[in-house]
Amino acid sequence: MAEAAAKSALPPIRDLVRAGIGVPAGVLAVLAMVMLPLPPIALDVLFTFNIALSIMIVVAVFYIARPIDFGVFPTVLLLATLLRLALNVASTRVVLLHGHSGTGAAGRVIQSFGQFVIGGNFAVGVVVFVILTIINFVVVTKGSGRISEVSARFTLDAMPGKQMAIDADLNTGLINQDEARQRRAEVRAEADFYGSMDGASKFVRGDAIAGILILFINICGGLGIGVIGHGMAFTDAMHTYTLLTIGDGLVAQIPALLLSTAVAIIVTRMSGRQDMGGELSRQLFGHPRTLAIACGLLAVMGLVPGMPNFAFLTISTLCGAGAYAIRKRRDAAAAAKAAAPKTAAPAPEQRELSWDDVQPVDVLGLEVGYRLVALVNRAQNGDLTARIRGVRRKLSHELGFLVPPVHIRDNLDLAPNAYRIKLAGVPLGESVIHPDRDLAINPGRVFGQLKGIAARDPAFGMEAVWIEPAERAHAQQFGYTVVDASTVVATHLSHIIQSHAHELLGHEEVQHLLANLGKKAPKLVEDLVPRVLPMAVLVKVLQMLLAERVPIRNIRTIVETLAEQAPRTQDPAALTAAVRIALGRQIVQDIAGAASELPVMTLDPELERLLQTTLSSPGAAGASALEPGLAERLQQRLAEGAQRQELVGEPAVLLVPPPLRQTLARFIRAGVPSMHVLAWNEIPDNRKVRLITAVGR
Repeated sequence: MAEAAAKSALPPIRDLVRAGIGVPAGVLAVLAMVMLPLPPIALDVLFTFNIALSIMIVVAVFYIARPIDFGVFPTVLLLATLLRLALNVASTRVVLLHGHSGTGAAGRVIQSFGQFVIGGNFAVGVVVFVILTIINFVVVTKGSGRISEVSARFTLDAMPGKQMAIDADLNTGLINQDEARQRRAEVRAEADFYGSMDGASKFVRGDAIAGILILFINICGGLGIGVIGHGMAFTDAMHTYTLLTIGDGLVAQIPALLLSTAVAIIVTRMSGRQDMGGELSRQLFGHPRTLAIACGLLAVMGLVPGMPNFAFLTISTLCGAGAYAIRKRRDAAAAAKAAAPKTAAPAPEQRELSWDDVQPVDVLGLEVGYRLVALVNRAQNGDLTARIRGVRRKLSHELGFLVPPVHIRDNLDLAPNAYRIKLAGVPLGESVIHPDRDLAINPGRVFGQLKGIAARDPAFGMEAVWIEPAERAHAQQFGYTVVDASTVVATHLSHIIQSHAHELLGHEEVQHLLANLGKKAPKLVEDLVPRVLPMAVLVKVLQMLLAERVPIRNIRTIVETLAEQAPRTQDPAALTAAVRIALGRQIVQDIAGAASELPVMTLDPELERLLQTTLSSPGAAGASALEPGLAERLQQRLAEGAQRQELVGEPAVLLVPPPLRQTLARFIRAGVPSMHVLAWNEIPDNRKVRLITAVGR
């Protein structure tokens, strides 16, 4: 019957644990120990569990790959500290109530620590307890608390730089949206973890102080109760209550020291993934020279008369044997690598020249100096090729057509660390990078200076510093965006492709777009090209859209609009204006995102009338018809307005009448590339417009 009752009680207990009630119930049970008296056997079980829990926490800290993998550590630290303090209160109650009956009144665990561990000598116990407390409070707890505080501050300061680094990897196509979302969550989790550790370390420090105060209170209270309350002799009361108090203190102080050590270990670890045991072995004992020097010094000390020769010479021999074994293993690995068969390059085939030897100009080309060849060599772990492939994939999806491959070759005419980006054989970008360093980019707000090679980000011209890879975390803590050399080249290439996308689109690419559209809407394609609109005009319209940073991924809407407007006009500019109206929702979405309001700048009415009169006059050649002084002032004021919008994190948009849009867009594109020029009829009906300023003469 009893077994049946026990079995029937197990499912509800499991259900409570699964429902998440187990931990709150445990916390309430710990608090109950403060008020309810516990028998000695319960104290023995709980003290043993406390020691086992501390050991498990220390071991778990060693085996985690990253500190944030043990994200509940601050909570576990708080609960373990609360358990230990509750046990102190419970054991103090038992010691003071029943201590006069002997040293076994508070259980076997406290008695063992009071008699066996310190030999039954309360003076030795006091000294041992004080030493443990000093080690815990002055050395371990104080150091770990300081590291936790600094780590929390630097981690919070580094969050903007890490977020921008994630955005840079996302923009270069190195990671997708899901990976970016995961990495942002890891950055937030890391900041939360170190912030919690900063507070949790204060629990450990307060626990150490409480242990000292509890010791003296228990000794004084025990003497008073034993002598006055139970009529014990002073020496007997001193011996009994001091041993019980010291045993109680040691039982609590040893787990406290273990938890303090766990805190110190987890906050001194690097934030990246690492096998701590393997890293300690590799970095501490991985160099035979270290062991050889230690062997020599110990041997010299072992030969000094009066020194413990056996101990020193034994350890010296072990260090020497370890150094010899590591050296032999490294030599064997080097010999095996050197003996690996090498395939000889086949001799070039001698043949006559043909038209196949006349290669056309590459649409996109990347030339690198000889020191940068390792970045594109997979055998040397070069990842630039993979990053460029990611850039092509991302931009092809965003722009709406397949970005042509990038032909990479070395160029001995370049500087060793230089690279050059070409479009149709013409250089459009060139810079110098350091493949063995990382580029720390100043996004505009940093908290310190870095030592390194001063430079500028080749894509956007921001101030930057080439730093050693070991300084990466330090730079991120200062607020810098840190990227490696391959990402620098990939970002520069992405920027150039986006700026010259209209030059990459030709008849072949448009033919592929129509072929793909024809699979879903064959009649639409047949009726447009070449019956209504020549292919050359269609290509020109798509190129004009890309030149104004309008993606052509919505090719169906574009073709439908052209099929409707082509019978009326064959002018590419007029057709482009009609397509922009049809794509108005997409254009505004790409500029302002999901915001309900679109902040815009407009032209002063007087300036607007002047521009309409000037640009519509016979013989006016676009923006070149403007008076030079007026053109310069207009461009300067628009640039100032765009800069103000960037500072507040909003897009720079100029809203103008439809007749002026194309001319002003071409005029502004060269001087203020970050500004978008929209016509009134391109704003969708569901978007609200918020006027920022009016630009005058």
